[in-house]
Amino acid sequence: MRLLSSAGFTLALILAAPAFAQDAAPLAPPTGDDDYHTDQPIVVTAPYVRSLDILGNVSVMEGEKLAQDIRGQIGDTLASQPGVSSSSFSPGASRPILRGFSGERAAVLIDGLGAIDASSTSADHAVTIDPLTAERIEILRGPSVLLFSSQAVGGAVNVFDRRIPRSIPESPFHLDALASYGTAAKDKSAGASIDVPVGERFVVHADGNYRDSNNVRVGGLIYAPELRGHLLDLAADATADGNADEAARLTDAANSRGRVPNSQSRSKSAGVGAAFIDDGGSLGISFGYLEDAYGIPPRADIDEVPTIKARQYRVDLRGEVELGDGLFEKLRVRGAYADYAHTEFDDGEPGTRFTNRGIEARAELAQNDRGGWRGASGVQYSFRDFAAIGDEAFLPANETTRIAAFTLQELERGPVTLEGALRLEKSQVRAESIGFDRSFSSLSGAAGISYQLADGLKASVSISRSERAPSSEELLSDGPHAATLTYERGDPTFNKETSWGGEASLKFKRDGWSAGLTGYASRFDNFIYETDTGLIADDLPVFEFRQNKARVWGFEFEGAVPLAQVGGFHIAADAVADMTRAKIVDGPYVPRIPPLRIRGGLEASGERIDARAEVEWTDDQTRIAPFETTTKGFTLVNASLTWRPLPETRHLSLTLAADNIFDVDARRHASFTKDYVPLAGRDIRLTARASF
Repeated sequence: MRLLSSAGFTLALILAAPAFAQDAAPLAPPTGDDDYHTDQPIVVTAPYVRSLDILGNVSVMEGEKLAQDIRGQIGDTLASQPGVSSSSFSPGASRPILRGFSGERAAVLIDGLGAIDASSTSADHAVTIDPLTAERIEILRGPSVLLFSSQAVGGAVNVFDRRIPRSIPESPFHLDALASYGTAAKDKSAGASIDVPVGERFVVHADGNYRDSNNVRVGGLIYAPELRGHLLDLAADATADGNADEAARLTDAANSRGRVPNSQSRSKSAGVGAAFIDDGGSLGISFGYLEDAYGIPPRADIDEVPTIKARQYRVDLRGEVELGDGLFEKLRVRGAYADYAHTEFDDGEPGTRFTNRGIEARAELAQNDRGGWRGASGVQYSFRDFAAIGDEAFLPANETTRIAAFTLQELERGPVTLEGALRLEKSQVRAESIGFDRSFSSLSGAAGISYQLADGLKASVSISRSERAPSSEELLSDGPHAATLTYERGDPTFNKETSWGGEASLKFKRDGWSAGLTGYASRFDNFIYETDTGLIADDLPVFEFRQNKARVWGFEFEGAVPLAQVGGFHIAADAVADMTRAKIVDGPYVPRIPPLRIRGGLEASGERIDARAEVEWTDDQTRIAPFETTTKGFTLVNASLTWRPLPETRHLSLTLAADNIFDVDARRHASFTKDYVPLAGRDIRLTARASF
């Protein structure tokens, strides 16, 4: 009943509040040779700002690049982007990590609204976004995220799917299709969507997607050296106790290679949508269904073999109204309702069940450009009704309500541009079963200035003040969780997390040359982090949320250089580097922070053929928290060849890619399971993409 009343309140809020459309001017001229979905890129971060050079740091994936990088989980799909790593808990559960932050600090959105699942509750829970449905993904970093959340201090991933059409095809129908096969996990995936115009103003949509992945093959020993040594010690103890069978099992596990057991996954999704579109605006609705089943790789010294089966129903609404040439340009509303549930199984027996029913809505208003002054303001509402039922329900049933108002403004005067953002948010966490009820008010803001130093060269500086309310997981967790092999403990007395942050960037783009360097630093009061305590409860290590002062700093670099024109091929080189450091003041390092990473590539692009080779080097991570293990660095060598059989069009492409060519042992330090779930070994992947 509370969810229904909240839904009614949300509807009233949408109808009463102003709104705006988030469509922006394209970052680059339309290509004219891709499908109609991507002819006019949409920059959701700023419907009025040309590129958000100051408060925003936006990376975009779409088209052939997105098709080539798509994997089963959104975290693995984005892991090659600057400033992005992945939780890599298992091949079936991998969430993006932005500037070292995960969970609610790294929001995962669908067209500006949350995924409404349980992925931020625990690292073993998958994100309910099927990457096969994505037509465009934007990675947002920096203060611009205040448009969407005060929680996402690390940034946000915003996925645009096709389910509510944004334009009407000129042809009788428009078809997008994608299929791939990879050898490392023998994974097969296929997806297709179709848009059909009905008259001059209506368009209907349907899509379906399927993926099936076996146990993943890795490049070296499955267990990392420290855990392998622990298993061999246990085997020696078993031998001393006369238990030869157990000693042999542990020894075989310690020396195991090949495929990671219980790392298989399978998912399917489907959706339908419709939209009315004309010169005055649009209104659309969609319904989606997702079903997911995946294994959690076990540790040989723990008698647990968990699997997870999940499903979600989701309804989305989007509306826009053109407001003309007055003060305001566009009116936009977004709403979503989702019903999510998953069950964790142990050796096939059902265990804890997690459910989450939620609703989110945004109402936004954009200003027309008035002599270099543009802006956007709006309100946002979300409600989550979460429950965990079973013997290992480490979190009591709870409800989280958030309501916020925000604005982002820009003033341009010659070579100088000023930007400012402000977000006021009220949140409440209630758990009736334990009599818990707390509310938090937060005010976050940012301001920045940029200066055009020369043609194509711009310098920017910004400062931000952020306040974040603790999540229900950080406040209320207290119990064993078999899938993560931990006993998780929160603290109901936590205060708001606050921080002061600054960013400085230098960006250059001219005549095919581009480079961007951004440095960032933040000082947190009451920083909340989860760490191993070294204690044991219910035969599991106790991981406890704690709160202290902390410092986070790092940088991101991305650049490209044209080298030559050889025949019909344009030869170019590119490079990406990123690093994050996070440390408790007068204390240890923050756990699970990705190390320094550098990637360089060489690419030859032609009318019908593209070829690319790249090397990615990841440093050792020795800056670790207590009871955390170090992670050895690695170097990956990848290559790809893309062929477009139809001349002068990108509507059809075939890509043959080889990742981790030299089959190296690679582990992501950000992963809870890095010591027994390495990254995939050599993977030969064939991808076909069509858009007609």
